[in-house]
Amino acid sequence: MKIKKLLVPAIAAALVLGSCTKDDVPKEPIVDGNGNEEEENTQNFEVEEFIYSGMEEIYLYKADVPELGYGFFPTTEAKEKFFTSFETPEDLFYDGLVASQDRFSFLVDDYVSLENSFKGVSTTNGMSLGLVLYSGDKVLAYVRYVLPNTSAEAAGIKRGDMFIKVDGVQMDENNYQDLLAKSSYEIEVAYLNGNTITSTGEKVTLTQAEYNSNPVYIVKTLDVEGVKVGYLMYNSFTSNYDDDLNAAFLELKNAGISELVLDLRYNGGGSVETAVDISSMITGQFENEIFMKEQWNEKYQNAWEPESYINRFNTKVNSGATINSLNLSKVYVLTTNRTASASELVINGLDPYINVVQVGGTTTGKFQASVTLYDSSNFGRQNANPNHTYAIQPLVLKSVNSAGKSDYVDGLTPDVAIEENLGALGTLGDPSEPLLNAALNHILGKAQKQQAIAKAKEMSQKFELIGETGMDSPLYQEMYIEELPAGLETRN
Repeated sequence: MKIKKLLVPAIAAALVLGSCTKDDVPKEPIVDGNGNEEEENTQNFEVEEFIYSGMEEIYLYKADVPELGYGFFPTTEAKEKFFTSFETPEDLFYDGLVASQDRFSFLVDDYVSLENSFKGVSTTNGMSLGLVLYSGDKVLAYVRYVLPNTSAEAAGIKRGDMFIKVDGVQMDENNYQDLLAKSSYEIEVAYLNGNTITSTGEKVTLTQAEYNSNPVYIVKTLDVEGVKVGYLMYNSFTSNYDDDLNAAFLELKNAGISELVLDLRYNGGGSVETAVDISSMITGQFENEIFMKEQWNEKYQNAWEPESYINRFNTKVNSGATINSLNLSKVYVLTTNRTASASELVINGLDPYINVVQVGGTTTGKFQASVTLYDSSNFGRQNANPNHTYAIQPLVLKSVNSAGKSDYVDGLTPDVAIEENLGALGTLGDPSEPLLNAALNHILGKAQKQQAIAKAKEMSQKFELIGETGMDSPLYQEMYIEELPAGLETRN
């Protein structure tokens, strides 16, 4: 079953100019050569035609969708008949053109909101939530972390806080998304006492607002039994903040760290360019070596010079600033099953060069990248069709590391397996926090705390994770390139 991405509230509520469905234009009866009455199709298919053209041209899995084969439709009328078999542009995209193995391509009807998402701009009350099932179909929300200068921070919400009701209504599988999408709502803070959810009696009202989220969440140096360990919690590969990321590495470099723990446990991905940059910051000794090779569809795989398909370790971020490199030969990466795409690219890209010790859970399994296509002559943003604001974000390439590894559909498995314990999350960046503590034990050569690992596994079996904050974003678990490749064919 194909999973259609949910649109963020701003996108879902947007009024789209000129979008068309089957019923937009009435059909006039006409008579054929035999005197039989037919219907003439006078519908405007500009949105559908744009979607189809983009997918036909550059989609990674076009060979697996017969309708995307060149010449599949012998006439314009045949193609338009195909379009009319779908009620909406969304149905055409997801049900007609996306391959069965593709979990990540998506379409939006408001590309301005999408562009803001790329810049780290979203609407939030400040809580990053995990959502789990309990007692059948009931839903419990727990706070993973709180964004600074938000409603949640002002209200004193902290990591580990929980709630089961929004505005007095119990959350369940059917209503939790609508309840949490409200611009303002009240929660009653609770905590987990054994297997029992107990209310503290504290009620808090939270309000959403537009927010610019810096993905560099925590950067600090820990002195652990004489070993200087850098800790960096990084929550999204957002290129607008590459200078902040570079500054974080300068701080760690100046502190003289000898070990690095990179916390990507909630990082669903983002920019390929930023993934290359952070990998170059961790190392530095592999300048110009191959970090990742790209594989495109059959048409584009051999369309450009061979170098065009190679991403190399580099020395500068996109602002032109020199990268602050640590020249490490080992890195510890904290992961969960929410760790995806560009986060996995870092692990897989570094693996042939240095010792990557993965601590936590198995990752999502996303090795493909997408790009934004607009309705213009070359699918670029400039001169986009003013009649609508649809854009598509199809998968266009898969990543392959320098040793040829790709296709990790089942995710990347940890070297040290440990899950987060809902009842004992710990404080992020504190040496006693379970995942970080497991990494530190490995650094120091100490045995892992098997009782804590077993307890966390038991807890995860009792509370099934079904969602999280950001899962309704179009960029959820996405990896993308930021520009269309040069030489993309111009549409007719």
